Amino acid sequence: MNHKQQFLNSEELWEKDLLSRYPENGKTKKEYRNYEEPPRDTVRDFYQLNHQRQTYDLVLEKKRDFTQLNRKQLSFWEAVEFLNTLIDDSDPDIELNQTQHLLQTSEAIRADGHPDWFVLTGFLHDLGKVLCLFNEPQWAVTGDTFPVGCKFSDKIVYHEFFKDNPDSDNTQFNTKYGVYEPNCGLDKVHMSWGHDEYAYQVFKDYMPEPALYMIRYHSFYSQHREGAYDHLLNSHDQKMFKWVNLFNPYDLYSKSPVPPDVEALRPYYQDLAAKYLPPVIRF
Repeated sequence: MNHKQQFLNSEELWEKDLLSRYPENGKTKKEYRNYEEPPRDTVRDFYQLNHQRQTYDLVLEKKRDFTQLNRKQLSFWEAVEFLNTLIDDSDPDIELNQTQHLLQTSEAIRADGHPDWFVLTGFLHDLGKVLCLFNEPQWAVTGDTFPVGCKFSDKIVYHEFFKDNPDSDNTQFNTKYGVYEPNCGLDKVHMSWGHDEYAYQVFKDYMPEPALYMIRYHSFYSQHREGAYDHLLNSHDQKMFKWVNLFNPYDLYSKSPVPPDVEALRPYYQDLAAKYLPPVIRF
């Protein structure tokens, strides 16, 4: 199995796992996180690697490297088409490309009458997955995100795998606050490395603050579903997380077997991107 196939299979299984944890059917939060049933081995294997390797030092190293934004320079639509190279045409089970997935999210947001920057956010939020095209391993691209540099919450999915993370035995990092101060604010907290943080770094100078919170924290399920890190959030974070919570259902539940008409929608999104983004974006 080639790298693209591995990434796509992992991505699809992660999304199915999310839907099984957070179904749109009125279950209570307690029922959402039900792991009594046998889990998918592939998802468990992914999180085992993710939780073993996402350390404080690793995150600082990745941020130093990738925040230079020196991999590629692309226009908005070139970036979209670059992400589409993740598609494996030999796999009959993958019917929608990355652009269509992004459009389903953004079009659902537009249909509900939200501001245009919110619509664009729906289209941008997963562009950070170009990381996998820069040879980043799967465990450093996707999956639920969480703070590093402090104790790993037991509300994080498959938290048992953190026992093999070296930070769990490091007294600098394994306390409730670790290297942080109470209610210091998430801008001072280092999150596990992946497409959320990377996309935030790419777009942070261009998009409105609520959009940046959506992009940066849309996979931070232990907080926006469980409130596990309220002790690190400040009052401004709490206010901004209302936007994250508003965005999350569009991310999870907007997929449809009917693909959007990409060519018909392309002019609208190119014009919208031109309103907020520079002609060339650094990745």
